[in-house]
Amino acid sequence: MVLCNAYHLYLRPGVDTVRRLGGLHRFMGWPGPILTDSGGFQVFSMGALRRVDDGGVRFRSHLDGSEHQFTPELAVANQGDLGADFIMCLDQCIAYGAPKEEVRRAMERTHRWAETCYRTHAASDRASDQALLGIVQGGAFPDLREESTRIITGIPFAGYAIGGLAVGESKTQMYEITQQVADQLPRDKPRYLMGVGSPEDLVECVTLGIDMFDCVLPTRVARNGALFTPQGRVDITKGGFRQMAGPVQEGCDCYTCRSFSAAYLWHLFRAKELLGLRLASIHNLRFVLRLMADLRQAILEDRFDQLRREFLDAYRPTDEATRQAQKEKWLKARGG
Repeated sequence: MVLCNAYHLYLRPGVDTVRRLGGLHRFMGWPGPILTDSGGFQVFSMGALRRVDDGGVRFRSHLDGSEHQFTPELAVANQGDLGADFIMCLDQCIAYGAPKEEVRRAMERTHRWAETCYRTHAASDRASDQALLGIVQGGAFPDLREESTRIITGIPFAGYAIGGLAVGESKTQMYEITQQVADQLPRDKPRYLMGVGSPEDLVECVTLGIDMFDCVLPTRVARNGALFTPQGRVDITKGGFRQMAGPVQEGCDCYTCRSFSAAYLWHLFRAKELLGLRLASIHNLRFVLRLMADLRQAILEDRFDQLRREFLDAYRPTDEATRQAQKEKWLKARGG
């Protein structure tokens, strides 16, 4: 599945342009499923916000400073015109560390917007071929998360997302909130954890019952020369790869590893050739997709716990000291 950003598409080339050109599938030449976000996160995260109230959010374009407004109704209509298969409610995002009352107000507004989004979508001619997902908010406060989960799951969305995580809280907090919410979500509908994409977090959060993820991490770190391997990330710009005739990861079936040596990637990054960024992105995306496929197969074959332990024993995230301390705390809390 490909996630497309409704905020950026709204500003350029414009929703009407994409619609006239046949929708995102034809516009991109992508035959697979597409999910669009509402654009709300970018409004808050890019410093473009001007005003927020129950009617929606007013913001300035980061491109030219022009002023725009997203309402719950418009967020649904925009994503409908883009032609995505899965679309998201407009929600209010809050920075990590905000006071509890501020988080509560944003959560309650998210609930009101969710109801409006649901009614708007149900009344549209796209309700039968586009799945609308609701979003649970509430920050790092367990009582707010419990309340939000109860209210959002009270609306019969096609699936449910957990928002507002991986924004600065510890991994332990993220896992605890994810488990709390996932335990209360319907078992017969997709559970989507937004903005999480590091390999170790994918494994742990699948353990907690999450089905869907999205994150820019695999391509963002690839553009900086970081490539995923079963042992953790490696920095392809380090001198040790200069003479390496084999691939970055032995046995990897991605185009990059099947076609080029690590030494060639080292050269591309050192020479600042754009091809290096693309080849590294291809490898990281394939690594993540293969990991998810392996997790699915392990679940079907009733050997998930074994695969999880083998992966986490071998994989070393960037900050190993922090990771180990958090892992031990997490396993102790779970009795593992």
